[in-house]
Amino acid sequence: MQPKKRVNYIKNWIVNYCNSIEKKPSYLVVGVSGGIDSAVVSTISALTGFKVKALSMPIRQLKFQDDLSKKHIKWLVKNFSNVDGVILNLDETFNSFEKTLNRFKSEHAFANSRARLRMTTLYQVAGSSGGIVVGTGNKVEDFGVGFYTKYGDGGVDISPIADCTKTDVWDMGKYLGIADEIIKAEPTDGLWADGRTDEKQLGMSYKELEIAMKDPNDKNYNKYLEIRKKNLHKINPIPVCIIKK
Repeated sequence: MQPKKRVNYIKNWIVNYCNSIEKKPSYLVVGVSGGIDSAVVSTISALTGFKVKALSMPIRQLKFQDDLSKKHIKWLVKNFSNVDGVILNLDETFNSFEKTLNRFKSEHAFANSRARLRMTTLYQVAGSSGGIVVGTGNKVEDFGVGFYTKYGDGGVDISPIADCTKTDVWDMGKYLGIADEIIKAEPTDGLWADGRTDEKQLGMSYKELEIAMKDPNDKNYNKYLEIRKKNLHKINPIPVCIIKK
């Protein structure tokens, strides 16, 4: 599917969903990280005609990440009259959280807590204005290998690019006129002080993952399965204890 057709399909899907639920949302609420996924989702959300709240939520963010996020929000506000750009610095909130939980110190757990704090912020904004939270997870990292934070960036109301590969997202970004710096930026979850990339954490690039997901004979297929297996607890439904009668 060509990028233009894919963008229109996703835009119409969002519109149809919003019109189908009992209470039509007042806003589409999207977290803007400075990455390509959130840039594409926030732009398509703006194209729906619904009011959009685009949130930048820095938590001890590296300057280049924060700059890209703010640049995209500025671009959205300039090009779409239905977009409200919101900058919410969560440094102080996270510092307090970290201090309170210091006895349970864990770098990895605190990194995930950043994502969960952002999720809570998105839902606070959505709840205050009758909105819904629009997810930015794609087919490869979120729904392929589960590279996201459970109840963090995985906590959303709708997931419009869940069936799009990273390449699809990059192509849509080019079609939509997203800034080159965002399209070309090394993918990162932005949760670490050292700015580590997704590829460094996964041990594979997204292009390699895409190939492996489609071809069981690919040299990286088993590695893809190993990564996915570790994260199935996020992808699969929550285990429920069924009481037999």
